[in-house]
Amino acid sequence: MAGRAAEPHVIWARPERTGRGPRPAYTRADIAAAAVRIADAEGLDAVSMRRVAAELGCGTMSLYNYVPRKEDLYELMMDAVGGEHELWEPSGDWRADMLRLAHQTRALMHRHPWLPRMISGHYGFSPQALRYLEHCLACLDPLPAPAAAKLELIAMVNGVVTTAVSNELATAERARSLPWSAEQEQAVRMAYLGGQLATGAYPRLAAALTEGAGPVDLDAVFQRIVERVLDAFEPKDRY
Repeated sequence: MAGRAAEPHVIWARPERTGRGPRPAYTRADIAAAAVRIADAEGLDAVSMRRVAAELGCGTMSLYNYVPRKEDLYELMMDAVGGEHELWEPSGDWRADMLRLAHQTRALMHRHPWLPRMISGHYGFSPQALRYLEHCLACLDPLPAPAAAKLELIAMVNGVVTTAVSNELATAERARSLPWSAEQEQAVRMAYLGGQLATGAYPRLAAALTEGAGPVDLDAVFQRIVERVLDAFEPKDRY
């Protein structure tokens, strides 16, 4: 079958071009940009080799000369959006730098709503991913912890960001799909919840919700969640 390699491979280990023959009509960057445009506009499920080829104005079979399989196309997409990370000279405050990275990754995922679905170790070693990981470790230089613990910290922060954004995107998508407004939905649900709490069957929950009454600041909640992850890695002479 076209596009299905007989053995596993890493597209980054494969030369983009051999240097012989006519110059390719497209680069990997061109192909990735086309796929990202489709995914941003219509979702990841709309991305296919045929669709990307049409976006570029070439034949589907010719695209396989550049990208042997769809998994490689996904790798190109992940690397392309990974290049949007703004990397800076570490400040010397590892917590502040990791918080900055977390907020930046959250914004990146909101720009590309398909991205949380793609987070996987399989796509973790592209050129831009390696650049990002090296930057994270540089930010963590002041933290007196083993390298393995630092990698765990990075993975945990990215996991929290992915989960948080996935929930935010799912909530927004559900609101868009309803035949009524989000405010109407919330009013009905809060009325039901208020009736249940008034029965006295859930005193702890009632107290907790009363204490936290008021609009939820998602940005503040996100900040607190990431900070609590970072708290777990504060030096405690346990490494």
